[in-house]
Amino acid sequence: MSSYSFSVVDIFAEAYAAAPQLTARLRIEETSGQTIHAIALRAQVRIEPQRRGYDESDETGLRALFGDRDRWVDTLKPFLWMQTNAMVQGFTGITEVDLPLPCTYDFDVTGSRYLHAVGAGSVPLTLLFSGTVFTKGPSGFGVQPVPWDCDAPYQLPVGVWKQMMDFYFPGTGWIRLDRDVVSTLADYKSRHGLTTWDETLQTLLAAEAETP
Repeated sequence: MSSYSFSVVDIFAEAYAAAPQLTARLRIEETSGQTIHAIALRAQVRIEPQRRGYDESDETGLRALFGDRDRWVDTLKPFLWMQTNAMVQGFTGITEVDLPLPCTYDFDVTGSRYLHAVGAGSVPLTLLFSGTVFTKGPSGFGVQPVPWDCDAPYQLPVGVWKQMMDFYFPGTGWIRLDRDVVSTLADYKSRHGLTTWDETLQTLLAAEAETP
């Protein structure tokens, strides 16, 4: 019976992908000596926010996710960031493979909001693996599942995620709005002779701040 060990060697930002992407460099070790023809690998990437500390400056951004700090003992729980997959070429013993981690700056996605909110340090991740292993069986190919207990922890530097977003959205971010809201904003922008969306929102925020 095959036995596997997974570890994350590195996670780095891809500068030239079609969309924002991190890449996890995985090391896979098969310890029984069996020849592996291929692995159709699946992975869930989970953020575990309870495994790090937070400064006061982090609280504002995290309040919308977890509530006030006095509630964090109950609300700071692991959550799914993404699911992804990769094909692992044949090997015997140890191999390394790149696992794509597609990302978004959409603030409707919990992982994006969390990574934007934390100022520095690292984010504790756990990668949970599953999939199908193709081996040599008694009458041709053998098929067996990746064991359910295969996982790998990793501390992702916040700076790596921010570097990736700077590759694709330098100095900017974005939010998704209802079409009616976009139309209303566009009308406001036009009526007030405003030239950019930044100027439009800043004008609205300034007006709100002046309201008694």
